[in-house]
Amino acid sequence: MTPIESPASPLAGRCIALPETRELEVFAGLLERRGARVWRCPLVAIKDAPDPAPVLHWLHAFIAGGCDDLVLLTGEGLRRLDGCLQHHAPQHRTAFRERLALTRLIARGPKPGRVLRDWGLKAQHVADPATTPGLIALLQQLDAQQPLRGRRIGVQRYGTEPNRPLSDALTALGAREQPVAPYIYADAADQQAVQALIAALAAGTVDAIAFTSMAQVDRLYRVAEDHDQMPLLQAGLARTQVAAVGPVVADALRARGAQVDVMPGQSWYLKPLTQALADGLQGLSAAP
Repeated sequence: MTPIESPASPLAGRCIALPETRELEVFAGLLERRGARVWRCPLVAIKDAPDPAPVLHWLHAFIAGGCDDLVLLTGEGLRRLDGCLQHHAPQHRTAFRERLALTRLIARGPKPGRVLRDWGLKAQHVADPATTPGLIALLQQLDAQQPLRGRRIGVQRYGTEPNRPLSDALTALGAREQPVAPYIYADAADQQAVQALIAALAAGTVDAIAFTSMAQVDRLYRVAEDHDQMPLLQAGLARTQVAAVGPVVADALRARGAQVDVMPGQSWYLKPLTQALADGLQGLSAAP
């Protein structure tokens, strides 16, 4: 009996550039198992806040009951808050999680929930879509049910980004924002490596590039601007399948004038992004 041949993966032989850092090898493995050739070019690194003192001050105030609500923008930020205690005040880690259980938790999308679940906790409210406008709309709904005026709302920031629209919305609702920035973004790949990636995009030797954070988008465009490669980058992205892990990253790309070709429908993680890339490239191959 002749064996039935399985169809080739649409990723087989495709060159896919990954600006990812923290889960680079996990993402690369998902793609390489489907036959893709991965260009590893981590554009940013995620590091603890260089001065832990403000983070510890916020944590001690939070543990003491200083927040009525806590807005979680990223799962990474929640992990870094716990990590700050682990490194500098491990005796307070249990108290931190106990206080989380007593606080109304408001998440921008599902990612903070993954960390909370590991601790036996969950967010009471999750913004959908997982964007700043989606989060603001959720806060406005909560305000209509119970006014936020005078409430102390902790905000775990995305890197050091102050998120002015969110701050303005909280001010307009009469809430008292209490922000904390437990991590920062730093440049990872050297300038020459980023310039080489831009040149490869423009030359058409990269089939797809997959972005997983706004910081990656910012770094790529900053290098292009600093080295007069903006026309090359724009041309390269126009001829390449551009993938975004979710709507926040997609909005950052569109704000720069880039077209987003691939994005998972609902679950904004690496596995759905891998499948979305496969579907997008398969559709590209099938196009006349």
